Amino acid sequence: MASSASKAPLFRSVAIRGFAAQAAAAKPARGGTEVHTTTLPNKLVVASTETTNPIARVSVLFRAGSRNENYDNLGASHTVRAAAGLTTKGSTTFAITRNIQHIGGNLSVSGDRETISYNLEVTPDHLDTGLKFLQDIATGQVFKPWELEENVPRVRGDLARVTDQVRAVDLLHRAAFRSGLGNSLFCPDYNVGRLSPETLQHYVSANFTTNRAAVVGINVNHNTLVGFAQNLPIDSGAGTDTASTFIGGNEIRLDRGGRLAHVAVATQGVGWNTNPKECLALCVLQYAAGVGAWTKRGNVNGVMGKAVSGVMGDKSFGFGALHIPFSDNGLFGFVLSTEARDAGKAVEAAVQTLRTGNLSADDVARGKALFRNDFLYYVENGENLASDIGAQAVLCGAVLSPSAIAAEIDAITAADVNAVAKKVASGKLAVAAVGNLGNVPHVHEL
Repeated sequence: MASSASKAPLFRSVAIRGFAAQAAAAKPARGGTEVHTTTLPNKLVVASTETTNPIARVSVLFRAGSRNENYDNLGASHTVRAAAGLTTKGSTTFAITRNIQHIGGNLSVSGDRETISYNLEVTPDHLDTGLKFLQDIATGQVFKPWELEENVPRVRGDLARVTDQVRAVDLLHRAAFRSGLGNSLFCPDYNVGRLSPETLQHYVSANFTTNRAAVVGINVNHNTLVGFAQNLPIDSGAGTDTASTFIGGNEIRLDRGGRLAHVAVATQGVGWNTNPKECLALCVLQYAAGVGAWTKRGNVNGVMGKAVSGVMGDKSFGFGALHIPFSDNGLFGFVLSTEARDAGKAVEAAVQTLRTGNLSADDVARGKALFRNDFLYYVENGENLASDIGAQAVLCGAVLSPSAIAAEIDAITAADVNAVAKKVASGKLAVAAVGNLGNVPHVHEL
């Protein structure tokens, strides 16, 4: 049973989500196929599409990410993800493992601050067997105490693999939102192994409901998928959505010494369901600002990347503009890794460019082309396509195809991008830094 703390690397653009909020009906996808969407009477959303890939993929998603945790159950979403594949109401761990391996399939779980997704990959001729065990791990959790205890090393292993760059971005959310979206993707050390089966079961019961769920299939007959979704033993109910307010002017510093400093800086962005057009314009702005080198050992391009390169000269550094949209809020800024002695001037150069608030038509055109191509390349992969469609379905209740999203990207103008750039330029900053922080400026100095 594979587990992932997030569905895509933090330095890449997130998958497009909320344009489905603007869709009255599904539109044709590339290659002549369509995205079919059905909303069941219990509010569970079912979406499917076809590709040329021979593998069938089915995901069961819930709005049960870490933003739904409270102080008493921090780390519940991480622990639930790590517990996927343990004994369920219908199958033992051995039965799940043996049968999925026997059919050559793969069961995995992924999650972010808003969702938890249980995913099945299998050849179409073994789909029925795979769906049985997908249903078991997604809806039949029992959280036996001795299995949770044996699962603690897996959680600690996840924590040990968190890099300083990822930790800086994770802390940036806490500085920006405090609670809700500010909750970490990862279980805090003091709660590892301490969340009881009752606590986890209550978390699942509160968030794994039909109003907060979606079922997505790639290369699966839509009627088959609807039948599977109708038979899922999930309680009805809307649950409670946790609103998160951006709070600027905060910083979190985790001084670990060493040779490097990792700094994440952001101001408030836009949520997909709040203003999808502005959110898409921020995606273009991210690529115009620079998301890192596009070739091995290449230069960091983009207006912000070039500004940092200008002050760093031939010194090594890592840089990427950061855009993290959620359903109702978001962050826009950058993440930077460099030698500790150079961190101050690099951060100041990036912030100064962030505060400019104006891009040329050429910069916007380049950013739009890069973003459009990167998105289409991203959804060429069946796993990424399922993730993208699933996020739209569970967070917005409807789905746009990749070609429809590409058309919306093409419709973004330089005026749209400069309008959001001005909002970013005037916003309050949140800062998180990890490593040797002696030369990293404080938020009030930026």
